[in-house]
Amino acid sequence: MAEEEEKEDEEILEEVPKKGGKLKLIIIIVAVLAILGGGGVFAWFKFIAPAIGVGEETVKEEKQKTESDSDETGAGAMFPLQSFILNLSGEGGKRFLKLTIELEMSNTALSNEITANLPKIKDSILILLSSKTFKDIYTVEGKFKLRDEITARINRFLVTGQVRSIYFTEFVIQ
Repeated sequence: MAEEEEKEDEEILEEVPKKGGKLKLIIIIVAVLAILGGGGVFAWFKFIAPAIGVGEETVKEEKQKTESDSDETGAGAMFPLQSFILNLSGEGGKRFLKLTIELEMSNTALSNEITANLPKIKDSILILLSSKTFKDIYTVEGKFKLRDEITARINRFLVTGQVRSIYFTEFVIQ
């Protein structure tokens, strides 16, 4: 008889639904969906959109605007600099760099200002280059970074215009 009462008690306990079980399940599902959604948005903007070219319309419009500005100002004129030959930093001065640069000017009148500031520009470039190590500049990314640094240094000395870009016409490391 005692066994029958215990079985009835167990059956009653099994029939009573647990409170909050469904609520916990809903909260867990919502949290998982929020995490997956956030990850999806991050992946879209970081990896997928740039890979398929979403947003290229804005880049094309800016490029067309720059091209129209360059047509008006006579940009595209080049100013060649003499070659730089120097020791790279590190490794006891065993690495040498020979670098020849051409400057793309925002207007042709900038040529006179560059000529007037040429000693300052060359000194600034020499100091920058001699502070670089082989590891800093041997990769493509290193060369792009060096190009940006040289452009910024040159533009500090200019008032009537800007150097839009620089081009390495010779880049030899030994």
